[in-house]
Amino acid sequence: MRLTADRLSLRYNGRDTVHDVSLDLESGELIAIVGPNGSGKTTLLRGLSRLLTPAAGHVLLDGDEIRAISPREVARRLAVLPQEHPEGVDITVHELVWRGRAPHQGILQRATPTDHEAVAWALEAADVAHVAERPLGSLSGGERQRAWIALALAQQPRVLLLDEPTSFLDVQHQVEVMALLGRLNAEGMTIVAVVHDLAFAGRFMQRVIGMHEGRIAFDGPAREVLRPETLREVFGVPMLVLEDPESGLPVPLPRYPEGAIPSAPEPG
Repeated sequence: MRLTADRLSLRYNGRDTVHDVSLDLESGELIAIVGPNGSGKTTLLRGLSRLLTPAAGHVLLDGDEIRAISPREVARRLAVLPQEHPEGVDITVHELVWRGRAPHQGILQRATPTDHEAVAWALEAADVAHVAERPLGSLSGGERQRAWIALALAQQPRVLLLDEPTSFLDVQHQVEVMALLGRLNAEGMTIVAVVHDLAFAGRFMQRVIGMHEGRIAFDGPAREVLRPETLREVFGVPMLVLEDPESGLPVPLPRYPEGAIPSAPEPG
């Protein structure tokens, strides 16, 4: 399932946010979108998912203009998970995930064996089957995030778009969510995620797109584009890029400001 932006420009809250962006997101890719706050990352994701009407340009889903496809049909092919979820949703995980079957069901249509299989698969894939009968409010942050991912998976999309899926999670839950995305991608799903942590982008994602002032600043394999000079230009701070000793993948870190490197304690 190919997703294409063709000279795409977007406005958000009355402001021009994304300018003349062209991208080809190929089937089966695992992609991170990175950039400083206000660079247009989330707006681009919303435009790609049909949630924003382009100010100019087009978004194509497998060669078809996405706005010419019915919302129900788009939801069968593509799922989007925003950064923030509705508050006060007082339902169980199982009930939440069943909502993901809506694009596949007609009015008053009873659940089919396919629906039941899709929900069961989504619960297992997101590792929340063991908490399926618990209310959302009783879950940990990582469990709750995986429950919302299960909702998106129940749509059985071929493309999954996520906006900062590891925000507000501790390190253990961040790793669990990124590992889940890796497993889904290995099974053939195209995944595009706005990622805040550059180290996670470098170590978990195959392709990294950098946004700066609403435009594409870099785009390519993590090893090729996560370079100190490129990252400094985009993020405005000196960067150090280490090599993961196990995988050889890049681990970007901000450099200490000159004169601010902490000194080692004197031996006791």
